[in-house]
Parts: sequence; C-alpha cells; structure tokens
Amino acid sequence: MPRTVPLTNHSGVGPGTFTVIAGPCAVESREQLALTARAVAAAGASVLRGGAFKPRTSPHSFQGLGREGLSLLAEASREVGLPVVTEVLDPRDVEVVCGHAAMLQIGARNMQNFPLLREVGQTRHPVLLKRGPAATLDELLAAADYILGEGNPDVVLCERGVRSFDPSTRYLLDLAAVPALRERTDLPIVVDPSHGTGRRSLVAPMARAALAAGADGVILEVHPRPEQALSDGPQALRPMDFARLMKELQALAPIVGREISASLSRLGTASEAPCTEDARAI
Repeated sequence: MPRTVPLTNHSGVGPGTFTVIAGPCAVESREQLALTARAVAAAGASVLRGGAFKPRTSPHSFQGLGREGLSLLAEASREVGLPVVTEVLDPRDVEVVCGHAAMLQIGARNMQNFPLLREVGQTRHPVLLKRGPAATLDELLAAADYILGEGNPDVVLCERGVRSFDPSTRYLLDLAAVPALRERTDLPIVVDPSHGTGRRSLVAPMARAALAAGADGVILEVHPRPEQALSDGPQALRPMDFARLMKELQALAPIVGREISASLSRLGTASEAPCTEDARAI
C-alpha cells in the first residue's frame, strides 16, 4: 500500500493527491523570493521550493546565499503559509537547515553521498531524494534505504532525468520510472520536469504527463524574470505560465483519480497576490 509522507501545514505527499512544489531554483534576494512565493501560493502550489545552498558545476557560478537564504525562505514560508523544501549539501548543515525547512532535499549530485544520507536519516525530517543523472532505479532505492535504515520513514523519491546522448533536452526525463518504481516501493514519487527537460516550453507538457503517469506530485522552478535568474533561467516558468499550468493540472487530476493537494495554512497575502506578469517589478 503506497504511503503518505506528512509535511507541516500540508496534507502530505502520497496516494490520492497531487502535490505541486514550486519556487525559484535559487534564493537570490528577499524581493525575488517574496514575489515568487506569493505568485505560486496564489496559483495553488502547496509547497515552496528554493535553493539556499547551490551545488554548481562551475565554482565561479552563483553558489546561493547560504544561511541568509534559509532565513529568507523561513520568512517567505511564514508570509504565504507554505512549507519549505530546500537542499542540504553538507552533513554539518543538516541541523540548521532543519531549523528553517519542513523538508530536506538531497540533490541529484548527492544521491550517493552516504554520510549525508545517514545524517538526514537521523533527523526524522521528511526527505526529498532526487535520482542521480546516471543512477539506475536500483541505485536510487538503495540510496533511499540509507535514509530509511537510520529510522526515518518519510522519504519521497524524485525522478529528474538521466543523461542522454541527445542534446535536445538537458536530461532524458524518464517517466517510465514512475510506474516502474511503483511496482517496487511504497514510497511517494514526484517528478522534476524543470531539470528533466531544461526548457521552459517543455515543462508544462511533462508536468501533465507526470500526473497521468501516476506521480504523486511535481517540483517546478518559477521565477519572476527568468532572463535575469542567477541559476537555471531557461527552464523556469514565469508566474503567468505557472498559473496556467495549475489550472490544467486541476482539470486533469480528477480524471486520473487525484486532487491537487492544498496547504492547510494559507495567509491572506498569498490569496491576494497577483499571479501575473506584474512580477516584473523585481
């Protein structure tokens, strides 16, 4: 029987619902994060994402705001009433990240960082575990076992694409992994079409496909002005695009026996926030 992973102020990620996690790839400033958080909350997202610590291929790329970014995420969470998921890179940072986020993300590059997996397994904080870009499903499940083996049952698997020979997309988004994993584990499964495709125009179609394939949710990148984003701008949805996608998912969900999951706590500032191109104010 598929399990549900509980989240603070959230009904949980699991069967019967479809959880939409949305926000910027990286926390860049208070204004950028606030605009994005208000927009995704107004459109119906139930979890806010944002990177405070950013693993980048080049050491010269923006590495995130670190602990300042965590504080901004906690501030945005309080304002819009959405729980936060953010990435932790170092076992030494697990405690401080737990103090600011409802869910810990283990990124694709750290899927086999075994000391980190054991550390988050000891926190009892829900964990979003991303599949590595060259990892098999066996390896993904083994990585999850490192967390589960420490006594933490609240693991959500994330399919985010694997490396391919075709440069048409950033990665090859393996949606067959969703039903394949469903046959082998009771852990919830979400899909990341932003990293999986790397192209804004492909994110919405693959998010709809993830819902149809049986995923328990999606994690999406949204930015008020993607052309100015410090990280992954080409794959970030604009607020209006995200609002349109949410309407499409809300229409599709009942057809496949699901409903879009909602936050249990939503402040008025979120419901009143304009989900329009007015986010250009950044």
